[in-house]
Amino acid sequence: MTTIAMWSGPRNLSTAMMYSFGNRADFDVVDEPFYAHYLRETGLTHPMREAVLASQSQDAAVVVQSLTQPKTQYFYQKHMCQHMLPSVPRDWMFDAQNVFLIRHPARVIASFGAKYSAEYGGFDLADIGFSQQLELYEMLRAAGHNPLVIDSADIRDAPEAMLRALCDKLSIPFSDTMLHWPEGGHASDGAWAPHWYGAVHGSTGFAGPEGPLPELETPQQQALLARALPIYEALGQCKLKA
Repeated sequence: MTTIAMWSGPRNLSTAMMYSFGNRADFDVVDEPFYAHYLRETGLTHPMREAVLASQSQDAAVVVQSLTQPKTQYFYQKHMCQHMLPSVPRDWMFDAQNVFLIRHPARVIASFGAKYSAEYGGFDLADIGFSQQLELYEMLRAAGHNPLVIDSADIRDAPEAMLRALCDKLSIPFSDTMLHWPEGGHASDGAWAPHWYGAVHGSTGFAGPEGPLPELETPQQQALLARALPIYEALGQCKLKA
């Protein structure tokens, strides 16, 4: 049994990556299993909050138990770093192969802001996962582990080459079924998919290379970029290359 824990923030190509691995017959996948616990503990008003709370266990210990009992040879777990509150146990991570999926924060901030409007109270660094991503990476390194880092831009530039490199590092065979998936979503989509997954639901594979970085609209977003960019650049020094 091989468990892959993929760690990112929102708007990081994370759903497309779940669809990529989820299109393999030998993989089971799970979508953001700590989301309900995160909402219960923080009290945050998120899109589709009540549907999320009703859709999965709000008990982090119960979630951890489900993550350590894979049903197939390979188990792909899509995680949001910001969901890993202090109340969430972390020892189980040491038995998984951990990968950190990064994306330039200007793109994350622009994309998240388009979906997380002012009615939800605005957002800060803690809401987009950058600081938590670095914390989790450093925790694993301090414990003697060697987690992988992969950049979403590199995947979009060369999907097959990067997925082959990732599979090689994970010691799993590459399958070309990872390059495409059926339009319309995946059976393992979380309850929040109708709000967040519109673009990827219309896709059948990875989108092509991204264009220029977006211009951030407000001073608050620009200040957030200044805080997140050093984290992205630090993790980027360790990123996987094809």
